[in-house]
Amino acid sequence: MPQIPAPAERIIVALDGMGPERALSFAAAIPELCWVKVGLELFVAGGPAVVSQLRDQGKRVFLDLKFHDIPATMAGACRSAAQLGAGLITVHACAGEEALRGAQAAALEGAAAAGLAPPTLLAVTVLTSWDPARFSAELTITEPLPRYVSRLAGLAAGAGIGGCVCSPLEVASLRAVHPLPFALVTPGIRSVGAAHDDQQRVLSPAQAIAVGASQLVIGRPITAAADPAAAFAACCAELES
Repeated sequence: MPQIPAPAERIIVALDGMGPERALSFAAAIPELCWVKVGLELFVAGGPAVVSQLRDQGKRVFLDLKFHDIPATMAGACRSAAQLGAGLITVHACAGEEALRGAQAAALEGAAAAGLAPPTLLAVTVLTSWDPARFSAELTITEPLPRYVSRLAGLAAGAGIGGCVCSPLEVASLRAVHPLPFALVTPGIRSVGAAHDDQQRVLSPAQAIAVGASQLVIGRPITAAADPAAAFAACCAELES
């Protein structure tokens, strides 16, 4: 029977809204923190160095740059990201099967060339900031959002991608079709009664794990807390219970 990951290993803290110095000091202040997410804002400000510096602290890095381009460019980007030592790397599923297959192969090549463990690529289905009505109206996609998410997840799995990023509300249906070790990583995590901010499709940490999420991306509920270390510990305790 596979070992159940410790709660701290299932929480990825998003360092969104931070510059490099604050991100590094924040991560260092929570020794129990295993995973951090480096998104576009932090990566543009700090570059590859911030990934290396976080790894030097012993943190594992979810590099969330959501690559979406022609196949050759996506492959090159994923190769470079793997050589940086990112453990999780996001690509957009809607880039298509050819691009996804090329990205997966290039990531494995990059990690092997650098003597690093292979990363897991995660295909982004539909961003959790979209609600179904606006998704349909603004993008003129008539397919119901849950069905669209399911189709993109299937495309990613068929291309050999190791998992998906999806909203908590889609985890149960995707897990029914895609068993472990296919990863389902979900943002949109808010404790019961907490403000949703710009997330539209949310669950609590315990609810998301219960329906089959592999890992949870949690930002402001921890990073904007008066005591981030205590907030992180509280999320771990919720998963433990």
